[in-house]
Order: sequence, then C-alpha cells, then structure tokens
Amino acid sequence: MTLGGKQAVVTGSNSGIGLGIARELARAGANVVLNSFTDREEDHALAEAISNEFQVEVRYIQADMSKGNECRALIEKSGQCDILVNNAGIQHVAPLEDFPEEKWDAIIAINLSSAFHTTAAALPKMKAAGWGRIINIASAHGLTASPFKSAYVAAKHGVVGLTKTTALETAEEAITCNAICPGYVLTPLVEAQIPDTMEKYQMSREDVIKKVMLERQPSREFATVEQLGGSTVFFCSDAAAQITGTTLSVDGGWTAL
Repeated sequence: MTLGGKQAVVTGSNSGIGLGIARELARAGANVVLNSFTDREEDHALAEAISNEFQVEVRYIQADMSKGNECRALIEKSGQCDILVNNAGIQHVAPLEDFPEEKWDAIIAINLSSAFHTTAAALPKMKAAGWGRIINIASAHGLTASPFKSAYVAAKHGVVGLTKTTALETAEEAITCNAICPGYVLTPLVEAQIPDTMEKYQMSREDVIKKVMLERQPSREFATVEQLGGSTVFFCSDAAAQITGTTLSVDGGWTAL
C-alpha cells in the first residue's frame, strides 16, 4: 500500500519504537513529523536522513509531552495531521507506598494525558480532511498488570480506554482509532541492559533474554520496532477501515496466559 500524500505525526520518535514506526510510515510513502523533548542538531539530522532515504518530507519538531499546551502546539505546528501515533512514554518501577509522587505525575502526563491533548488537537484536522488514523501505542500492561509498575499500568489501561472512546466518537466518520499493545520490544534501551544483566546473573546472552527478560513472553522472543511499524501501517490501510476501538497485541502470547 502507499500512504503518499498523507502526513503522520509520531510522538517520542527520535529513538526506539517511535523511530521504528516513523521509518515504516515513511517507507510506505507518508510524510512524517518526528518529535521528542530535545532540540539537538542530531534530531534534525535524523529527520533529514530519513527524508533522503525514503524520498518523503520529514521534519523534527520539539515538544515536551508532559505539557498539554506543547502537545497541542505540536499538532498545530505540524499543519497537516492525517495519521497520529501517540507513542511517547516513560517508566518507573517502585512499590506503591514508595512510588515518588513526581514520577506518578510525569508518567500519567506523558503516557496518557499527552494522547488526550494531541488527539483533541488532531481530530478537527482529520474531520476537515475527511480521513484520519489514530494509533495509540499502549502496552501488554494496558491489558494486564505487573507489580511495582502502578503508574505505567494505570496510564496504559487509560490509553486503551481513551482509544475506545475516541473510536466511538468518530465511528460515523472515516476516522479510526486503535491501540497497539507491545510486549517486550528490542530497542537500544533494552539492548543496553543485556550486558549488565548477563554479568549480574552470570548467564549467557541467550539465557538472559529467555529466562530473565522474556520470562512472561511465551514466544521467548522480542518484538521488533519494524513489526510495530508494520502493524501501524496496517491500521492506516484500507484493509483496516472497519477496525476501530480495538487493541492489537504484539506480545509473543503474553496476554494469552
């Protein structure tokens, strides 16, 4: 399929899952707006590199997803917004009674509230254009829970709920809203944790991945950013025009348990 003529805004997309999704959307022909909270030369150079690779227009716009006004400003600065991918997210692990209040507030703001603000700003543009796709990157933790991740689990459950409400409010228009729920994904951040974990447990790389990191993922394999990008492109396709308000688990069977 081709997404030629469409423009996608992907939050939190200068690395990891967001970058993988942005690249696959560009590969499919969409113009892309990259985003993160930094504003470095390398951020803009990354946009230029993707633009040259796929021969589409790619821009980088700085915006802090913890601030509602900046979330909405990102959409306005982007201009056209046919495809919105709400991907920005952070994590913190601690018992409930010890969970820092500022971490709770930041996780809810970046992982959940940002999706509300960007969606609210993007919907008028999509309605005016007569077409739109909203893809929220939730998590297996949007469908199940783990201890010590109260804010993350609460936020990702909220993202799934927001997805359903958005879908119902746009059901009679050519606009869909769905959530992708990844399990563990091999990103540079995860990759960097493997050597230290190998040393801590005195295990091989393979054993660390299968017995420690992917203990809850039945496939014992990471999802890849390219797979998440492909799932996002599918949701933008005509084949998915009647798929809305649902979740797609890319978790190696985690939520089947």
